[in-house]
Amino acid sequence: MSAANGSGANGSGVNGSGANGSGPHGGRESGVPARQGDRGEVIDVRRGMFGARNGGDTSGYGGLVRTVRMPGASARPYGGWFDEVADELEGALEEQGIVPENAIERTVVDRGELTFHIVREHLPVVARTLRDDPALRFELCTGVSGVHYPQDKGRELHAVYHLRSITHNRLIRLEVSAPDADPHVPSIVDVYPTNDWHERETYDFFGLVFDGHPALTRIIMPDDWQGFPQRKDYPLGGIPVEYKGAQIPAPDQRRSYS
Repeated sequence: MSAANGSGANGSGVNGSGANGSGPHGGRESGVPARQGDRGEVIDVRRGMFGARNGGDTSGYGGLVRTVRMPGASARPYGGWFDEVADELEGALEEQGIVPENAIERTVVDRGELTFHIVREHLPVVARTLRDDPALRFELCTGVSGVHYPQDKGRELHAVYHLRSITHNRLIRLEVSAPDADPHVPSIVDVYPTNDWHERETYDFFGLVFDGHPALTRIIMPDDWQGFPQRKDYPLGGIPVEYKGAQIPAPDQRRSYS
């Protein structure tokens, strides 16, 4: 999909799937909650409601100040079935000759949700392992969401994947990042064919290039469209609109009330 939160980071878009547990109503099993190693990393301080600068914010929220903080790595025990999934994934990667620390940058438990931050080169093998390992069996990927953090230097673009285990009734999230200067992420359409259109949409709106995708073309915007409309530094643009005889300026040309 086109926008989602990156592992619970503040102010990043529409919230993603929660990693609810295996009880009859999806609630987490009881367990010791994960200890947060730190309060996370501040990657931006946003002012106003819609990111408008240079006097374009007419929302009345021009004085609003929000800190965007990425959650830090969590320490064991994560609680409930989270430890079981993490142990099984790490063990399955070791069986394939992959050092888990080389593939998993960090594991985050935040707001009752489990996210594995994956080194992008290892994304396909991690996804396949999560799908095929009998103790994991995350058979369904419900899509990939793009997120843009212009101030997160060296990892401005994030791709967020929501995985569901129908066998075990579990939800987790994978997240990978790429720099704006090298916006490449391996495609996982071979592992989860339903990601075909989702990867195209994320490419269309955020400019993430999914290497190995069978037909990576725009899916919403015209083929000759310039830029990627859901990046946070994309200009508001627009055209003047006539309404009841009055001419309403485009959003980036309206006066500021602050």
